[in-house]
Amino acid sequence: MTRRALVFEPDGLSRQERRRHRREQHRNDRAQVAPPAARRERGLPEAAAPGPFGPGLTDGGYWNLAPVHVPPHQATSQHIAGIYPFVADAGLGHRGPIVGVDLNADALWHFSPWETYADSTDRGSFSTNVLVLGAYRAGKSAVIKTLVTRSMAFGHQAVVPSDPKGEWVAVAEAIPGGNVIRLGGAYDTRLNPLDRGPRRTGVTNEQHEQMVKQRRITVLTSLVGAALPGSHLTAVEHAALLEALERCIRTTDDHPTLRGVYTELTGLTREADRDRHLAQGAIQPSFVLRRFVNGDLSDLFEDESTVQFDDAAPIVVVDTSELFARGDLVAQLSQICTTAWNQAVISDRAAHRTRYVIREEGWRDMTSLASLQMYQQWLKLSRHYGISNIVILHKMGDLDAVGEADSQERNLAYSIAGDIENKFIFRINQQEGASIHQRLAIPPAHVAMARQLRKGEFLAYVGQFSYLVDAFATSTPWEYDLFKTDDAMELDSRYDDEFRTLDDPVLESLWPGDSRYGDTPAGPSAGDASVDGWLTQKELQ
Repeated sequence: MTRRALVFEPDGLSRQERRRHRREQHRNDRAQVAPPAARRERGLPEAAAPGPFGPGLTDGGYWNLAPVHVPPHQATSQHIAGIYPFVADAGLGHRGPIVGVDLNADALWHFSPWETYADSTDRGSFSTNVLVLGAYRAGKSAVIKTLVTRSMAFGHQAVVPSDPKGEWVAVAEAIPGGNVIRLGGAYDTRLNPLDRGPRRTGVTNEQHEQMVKQRRITVLTSLVGAALPGSHLTAVEHAALLEALERCIRTTDDHPTLRGVYTELTGLTREADRDRHLAQGAIQPSFVLRRFVNGDLSDLFEDESTVQFDDAAPIVVVDTSELFARGDLVAQLSQICTTAWNQAVISDRAAHRTRYVIREEGWRDMTSLASLQMYQQWLKLSRHYGISNIVILHKMGDLDAVGEADSQERNLAYSIAGDIENKFIFRINQQEGASIHQRLAIPPAHVAMARQLRKGEFLAYVGQFSYLVDAFATSTPWEYDLFKTDDAMELDSRYDDEFRTLDDPVLESLWPGDSRYGDTPAGPSAGDASVDGWLTQKELQ
């Protein structure tokens, strides 16, 4: 009896191709059993080397006279795409600074809001603004500091209009040329929110005067409106403010201050015989500005500025941490003043500068309808001015502090947050799931994932795509020391499982040798293999 081996033939062969395939198969079978001398004499290929179990024995331990030829797997491209690693995403490319590691693609993740805005493909974004949302101690501030600091190697600058915790001060002081402006406490520093500001390049005299006038009116109405929660400026009160501002401009030779406006408002209240309605409209605004002149906001914004905005500095931080001792409303009003003061400088489009504007506890800029409208306008004009607004919130519930339930202010605040296209979602609390699903249109599966994120991990939504990024996987010990915001965190805890800084194959490939990214605590040295755009301590020095 002849023993025949099982032969596999590819599907779709013609009769002639099948005969040729069988002859080739028979020739190979003979090569396996023929002696070596006979194989060489007949020109047959060499026999396969014996397996680990001896000549003729397969891994299963049984005899097989003919090799088994398993055809390659055949499937459609739709099905084959589900096999790893073909499921890995291409990411945003290599433009911009390194932010972290894309955990789905196992590759470095780069991000620059200006690069994504310039990208005309479906990977691009229609906005340069970023919404950052996450619970306490989720790593939000440290990741944003990482992004901003590394972006300086690409020529971008940064402005923090109000630093309520003082956590950006150390970053500004560590960067050569960084500028820190301290308000409150023992610091004898004043900012005049009614400053003219620098003249924009390429505008006419008439356009410049109109811009200055509109900015002054906006900051005045925002201040008064923020100090009157639950109420709105009437038309008469608005007219009284404008009249007082115009009088102050005339009497001070175009150097108005809040003290001067307060003086003119007080004078208007005494002119009831000339214009009774205007005199009554000046009462409420005068009481608000009185707080800046003689009340809990004095010695901050009522007189001429004692400092200047250094537009050439890589980072400018306004430290308002001392103001929190005076109450939340003081901090909110201060944030309006500092934001308006900064915007007068950074809104020069012709200067061709690109800046991050970091809004820590961004809900504090949304205290009234006037400030909300100014906030919304500034976000819309960010692309025009080359600005990337980074709005940081602990939870969507932070916006519940804006106005009453179902009020125009609260709805506008939620609309502003939802309209920011680029979103970084860090670990969220259990009760936040429904809110971000409803308000930000985050898919339920992503909401469940956001509840389980570790420190430094976040879901990044850029354009039409989403990414799971671990930012701490590419951080150095020097960055941990500089960017940490929890004073109770011990230095040694940087290398625990939560931070995932040990035995990282990605970083080991970047900096061979020490698994903690260099032989020194300061990170990689000048001789180490570095990545394009990486901003190390060596480069900062």
